[in-house]
Amino acid sequence: MIQIICRSEAYIYNVYHMIKAFYPSEDVVSQVEEKASNYVTVLLQDGSMIVVDADYISEELSEKEVKYRIDTFIYQKLADVTGHTLAWGILTGVRPTKIAMNKLEEGWNQETFVPWFMDDCKVSRQKAELSWKIAERERELLQRLDYQDGYSLYVGIPFCPSVCTYCSFSSGALAEWEHRVEDYLQALCKELCFIGKRSAGKKLNSIYIGGGTPTTLSASQMDRLLDCIEEYFPREYLLEYTVEAGRPDSITREKLEVIKKHGITRISINPQSMQQKTLEAIGRKHSVEEIIEAYHLAREIGFDNINMDIIAGLPGEDMEDMQDTLRQIERLAPDSLTVHSLAIKRAAKMELKDLEQDTQKISRTLSGMILEASEAAKRMDLVPYYLYRQKNIAGNFENVGYAKVDKAGIYNILIMEEKQSIIAAGAGASTKIVLPEAILVPGSKKKKMTRLIRVENVKAIDAYIERIDEMIERKGEWLWH
Repeated sequence: MIQIICRSEAYIYNVYHMIKAFYPSEDVVSQVEEKASNYVTVLLQDGSMIVVDADYISEELSEKEVKYRIDTFIYQKLADVTGHTLAWGILTGVRPTKIAMNKLEEGWNQETFVPWFMDDCKVSRQKAELSWKIAERERELLQRLDYQDGYSLYVGIPFCPSVCTYCSFSSGALAEWEHRVEDYLQALCKELCFIGKRSAGKKLNSIYIGGGTPTTLSASQMDRLLDCIEEYFPREYLLEYTVEAGRPDSITREKLEVIKKHGITRISINPQSMQQKTLEAIGRKHSVEEIIEAYHLAREIGFDNINMDIIAGLPGEDMEDMQDTLRQIERLAPDSLTVHSLAIKRAAKMELKDLEQDTQKISRTLSGMILEASEAAKRMDLVPYYLYRQKNIAGNFENVGYAKVDKAGIYNILIMEEKQSIIAAGAGASTKIVLPEAILVPGSKKKKMTRLIRVENVKAIDAYIERIDEMIERKGEWLWH
């Protein structure tokens, strides 16, 4: 076990996640001792200590500067102790490309940004260059959007054929919730009706139906949901309409034909792996052949923008497995490919102890897998267009979306850059409202300003159904005020 003692709670988050990046399988506990003489003390599992004392922190520094000095000190000491560095250096946030985007908008160029990012945040050259390239592509795509009067819509379907062992989303197996699907759809359509009416006069730029697995709905249920969206949401300014078909064991010809009939422009068919042993290990009840059949069926019906997701670092997989998965995906030639690094969260069935304990081996293997995926994307003429990270991500790596030049997912970029409001409906859905001007954080005891308001729906499916009026009222407080 590793223990963190901090003088202020403000220092714990970054230090905790940095330690977890170096020691992913170790238990880490933290406590605040306001009268502690040191700013931060880290007690490592071997009994040694890392101490940030008062002599290292000048009283003239701002709170932000104090946190930066603590982070860089702890990072360097952990690098010295373990003998290796982290690809993303001291960064613990999920949106590293926002830093590149901010510098790009300030007028920086790549030659200035890359060495600065490497020195200031201790990231590798490869990640610094990748961040800049993605920021450039994001800006180009986002210029098509209306930030002031535009918005995007997310619709959540929290059901799956089965729950994968690595998954922590608020979704449930269809067999357990089949008796409540109709009630859920009724509540969801009620929320969509409210959002659509309240958003009249705004410009809807993208729609994303995700989950869970939206195609766990029957064809008739999917048809009713899409009819509801058509009734309340005009498409005059719509640039992209995505349905995450996701699991091949939920895809049928009838469902794809319904989706196509309603003008959806982009779908996902997500194998995660093309190795049968892995699909069985992670709790997927379908075969590799079913993935291929679902993909060809979607092409036959006329979908010309198909994304596929894979995960690097799944238990039991080595480099040869990843190479074989990539070879099979290359033969299919999707229009975009999202490469995730495995992240294990507390709500998932899988645990970190299920993974390889050797941190350096994890890092080497994942680094090789990610490089192989990048090279495969190049061969398919797919370029990186968005990037994000997650807590407890194996090897401290990232998730990258690759796409053909005209097939990049606009919604995915909006989630990362937070430049346009995303109004979300469904259980566990999180609305992000971007305000024209900064306001005091609602409910905050400190004077902190924000331009982003989050409105969360309850995660539990039954609670969402029973409390739908409350979910609508929460949104009404902020929606377009």
